[in-house]
Amino acid sequence: MIELAVHFQTMHQGYPEEALIKFLKARDGNVPKAYKMLVDCLNWRIQNEIDNILAKPIVPADFYREVRDSQLIGMSGYTKEGRPVIAVGVGLSTYEKASIHYYVQSHIQINEYRDRIVLPAATKKFERHVSTCVKVLDMTGLKIAQLSQLKLLTVISSIDDLNYPEKTDNYYIVNAPYIFSACWKVVRPLLQERTRKKIQVLSGCGKDDLLKIMDYASLPHFVRREGSGSSRYSRNSTGEDDCFSLDHSFHQELYNYINQQAEAMALLAPIKQRSFHVDFPLPAQDDCKIAQSIECECQKLSDQNGMANKLDDLTIKEDEEKRKEKA
Repeated sequence: MIELAVHFQTMHQGYPEEALIKFLKARDGNVPKAYKMLVDCLNWRIQNEIDNILAKPIVPADFYREVRDSQLIGMSGYTKEGRPVIAVGVGLSTYEKASIHYYVQSHIQINEYRDRIVLPAATKKFERHVSTCVKVLDMTGLKIAQLSQLKLLTVISSIDDLNYPEKTDNYYIVNAPYIFSACWKVVRPLLQERTRKKIQVLSGCGKDDLLKIMDYASLPHFVRREGSGSSRYSRNSTGEDDCFSLDHSFHQELYNYINQQAEAMALLAPIKQRSFHVDFPLPAQDDCKIAQSIECECQKLSDQNGMANKLDDLTIKEDEEKRKEKA
């Protein structure tokens, strides 16, 4: 129990009651279920050394840049209430430069940096306790072929649901193509009510709607460049402007912080190029239903468009990392 308490301190960052409330909300106020969820989360953190993950850099730097270029996520600023604005390039993320383990490691590191560094800094800056963020999901470039990402995205979603509950206030979906609209119709009824209320599908790039909750400077680059698409289709700007880029200030600060932590723990003498393996949780039954529904809808769209690719050819290979290590 003492070990659990120590890891709970790392997790709650001085606000234990608010942390407990998040687990209660995630289990609809059911105390025994919330308690089990919390204990399972703490054991997951212990078994996978999550408290030390911010001292485990992905190296070398060129390889980490490839991870960043294929897993598009970043922070563009703050809402008017002080919540960090996390941007995600869903449609243009390819997840093709590394194995699933590197992308999961990167995702957890961003989660931990948000919770341990960004949110406490926002609390101090805005002089109010800030414990959540908002996410702007850019669907530019979304294609049926990206069904190959379903397993990885389900793993990441399960990790967030089980170990980082109620960390996002709202999800704003922008630049949604037809394929998203088709899938959204079948997925939306499957979502829990509290999750459904958090999701807003905005018209076009969502600029006018987002300006109601944040200043222009905090808009993600793909929203500010109205009509030009996002990320890879509009990377003629500087990395400082592109919040997905490793050259952006958020990623530079994150990258430097992780390397500094590694040096403090003497982990850079030397570091082998390998991912930080984390146990993948079993996806929840609801997540499985959602994934199956998306597969079915994409299959219908494929058949309608006369596409020859079979869904069985679009799965992530779990042994990808072993294959690369042998090469």
